[in-house]
Amino acid sequence: MSGEQKQELRLEIAHVLFIDIVGYSKLLIDEQSEALEELSDLVRSTDAFRSADVTGKLVSLPTGDGMALVFTNSAEAPVQCALEISKALKPHSSLPVRMGIHSGPVHEVADVNQRRNIAGAGINIAQRVMDCGDAGHILLSKHVAEDLEQYRQWRPHLHDLGECEVKHGVRVSVVNFYTAEAGNSESPAKFADKPAAPSTSGALQSSSRRRTGILLGALILIAAILAGAFWFLSRHGGSQGDRPGEKSIAVLPFENLSDEKQNAYFADGVQDEILTDLAKVADLKVISRTSVMPYKSGIARNLREIGKQLGVSHLLEGSVQRSANHIRVNAQLIDARTDAHLWAQTYDRDLADVFAIQSEIAKTIADQLQAKILPQEKFAIEKQPTKDVAAYDLYVRATEAIDAAPNSQNGKEKFLEAVGLLDQATVRDPTFLNAWCKLARAHDQLYFFGYDHTSSRLGSAEQAIRAALRLQPDAAEAHLARAVHLYSKLDYEGARAELEIARRTKPNDPRIFEWSGYIDRRQGRWPESARNLERALELDPNNVFILQQISSSYEALRDYGKDVVVLDRVLKLKPDDLDARISRAMLEVFWKADARPLHELIESVIQQNPTSGIGLAPVRVFLSFAERDADGIARALRDLGDNTYGPDAIQYSRAFGEGVAARMKGDAAAAQTAFTAARAAQEQIIQAQPDYGPALCVLGLIDAGLGRKEDALREGRRAAELLPVEKDSVNGSHVLDVLAVIYAWVGEKDLAIEELTHDIQHPGSSPYGILKLFPQWDPLRGDPRFEKIVESLAPKS
Repeated sequence: MSGEQKQELRLEIAHVLFIDIVGYSKLLIDEQSEALEELSDLVRSTDAFRSADVTGKLVSLPTGDGMALVFTNSAEAPVQCALEISKALKPHSSLPVRMGIHSGPVHEVADVNQRRNIAGAGINIAQRVMDCGDAGHILLSKHVAEDLEQYRQWRPHLHDLGECEVKHGVRVSVVNFYTAEAGNSESPAKFADKPAAPSTSGALQSSSRRRTGILLGALILIAAILAGAFWFLSRHGGSQGDRPGEKSIAVLPFENLSDEKQNAYFADGVQDEILTDLAKVADLKVISRTSVMPYKSGIARNLREIGKQLGVSHLLEGSVQRSANHIRVNAQLIDARTDAHLWAQTYDRDLADVFAIQSEIAKTIADQLQAKILPQEKFAIEKQPTKDVAAYDLYVRATEAIDAAPNSQNGKEKFLEAVGLLDQATVRDPTFLNAWCKLARAHDQLYFFGYDHTSSRLGSAEQAIRAALRLQPDAAEAHLARAVHLYSKLDYEGARAELEIARRTKPNDPRIFEWSGYIDRRQGRWPESARNLERALELDPNNVFILQQISSSYEALRDYGKDVVVLDRVLKLKPDDLDARISRAMLEVFWKADARPLHELIESVIQQNPTSGIGLAPVRVFLSFAERDADGIARALRDLGDNTYGPDAIQYSRAFGEGVAARMKGDAAAAQTAFTAARAAQEQIIQAQPDYGPALCVLGLIDAGLGRKEDALREGRRAAELLPVEKDSVNGSHVLDVLAVIYAWVGEKDLAIEELTHDIQHPGSSPYGILKLFPQWDPLRGDPRFEKIVESLAPKS
């Protein structure tokens, strides 16, 4: 046996759908062939099969009398596929098929003809589960069923059958899966003599106390492992420790040696293009632009320390000097572990050759690191982004504006500036694909961040994406732009499919994993979200925004201990980052109902810079309501002006805040006046976007404050229908919180308690500090049921 064949097996968890034709051996040879062909055509026609197949997340294996479909995307994929197959089989009564599903470890092997095959317990158990069924059955292993029962859409269709004895005396726990349109509701023949396992609304029953104890012990162990992992990340900054891979590199910002210092953005563009080209090589680990930008040229660089912080073995430094139509680029490759200079080159060319220089450097670096460059990767590296250097200048300036927008007080103006620059760039060069993609991004972020939440803004983004896809239908950047666009429209499955297409040619792009994490989170797949965001962090370890998003996830999950670790890591990277300091102080409000750290921080910041109070107005509104400081609320709302405050997509106006403050003080007349003004403004927002749930629920709350009970209930319930938790796990939870407040304000206390009891089960719903301190919940105070809910969320010792 060769050394290659002796290598250790690589196990991974796969989700297997095993299918066979019942009574296949009794068919004539030609009938067998016809039945298999018919089944294969039917399976290939399902959306679940096509979606997984086109994204490389499916391996199909013939099994003689059927097939095994091995999915690697999610545990739901084989179930969805089985549903589609079962429905499609209804008109094919002559094709009796049974199916079995299990998730478990598999490994790739080569068969006697050296063709790809899959083996392992995941396959074997799926077949044994299937063997327990008759024609029409979709049977699941207990393991799969327990995963599915966490989702409301699957619970009613899971029916526990108990244990079934299969080959060699092995016993498997089996669950029957069926709906009104698919599956077989009859018990399989192998269970005919057994009493049906008890069931409640089709959901699985809990396991024995002994098994629960084992699970609790396992969860404690997992929690300890995760805590240790996070401790490690916090200590090592997300790097790979002291042993980074040989084929890993970070491209540090290039120094601008031009006489005109405004050309600094052009030097950043040269560095970024080299980095982008290297990231197209799947055989390399390339650190993202966001994480390398803090190491700007002009400051003393400790290259060994930078290498450790970024988790790479190699660094690329350089400089750019631009003068009229001439450019000089110097680049040098350094071993970050030894400071040894491995390669250096200076390029003196015409300015028009700048893109050829970037490609040459990228290919040379890949060769130096002995990375394998595939033909399609070489083609992508050599492809010039544009032939118009002036258009490229506009593009780089727009990139700078977009990067600055999220952390800027004038984010809207930054995004609009980028739109203007990119409009000019695409006029100069209509074939500039990256400019079209970045233009779509700017439009989508104006929409997503609420600066312009209108259909016309989405339409502008869509036009830019169509232009990009016309230029190059298979371009990863275009599909990534479309993924972000579909995410903005809440089309998460469409966005996920686009990301999978982009992943094929951009394997090192952290944005693929980052956006996958955001999609997972919106769909309530919190563990998957954490894994994807952590993978993005491996490629972009200094990305403060991703760290803040991980922090937001832990906050939503009320896992405040891990949230502290993440925020401390942000503050280690950026000790003076005010957003991180505020988040850390606000965490004490959510976690412990303690507003003192936030109060002290705001006071300190304003003392150092008295003008900062206006920019901090939304945080000051939050703090003043937490402290029930009427004068503080008035001052903060005055400074808020035309801006808004609130969690995520739920945004409140100054007039609304004044109405809540008046309610808090018992001033009914002032509350009526303020809410009337707030309603007029909110109606205009609704007219522009009538089906936008977050805005509609705010209108419902205003109407509740005005005593318009029926309007308030209708609007609040409609908002919850427009944006259910299943559609958006983050903002859906906020909408349900508002609906509970609406019930409380209109005097429907029972409905409010019922809604709140349900809401707090969702990540992102109101935490302990909000329920304990904030005045919107005052109508429920003193109700033992409400006080019990609040106490259940209080921090435990």
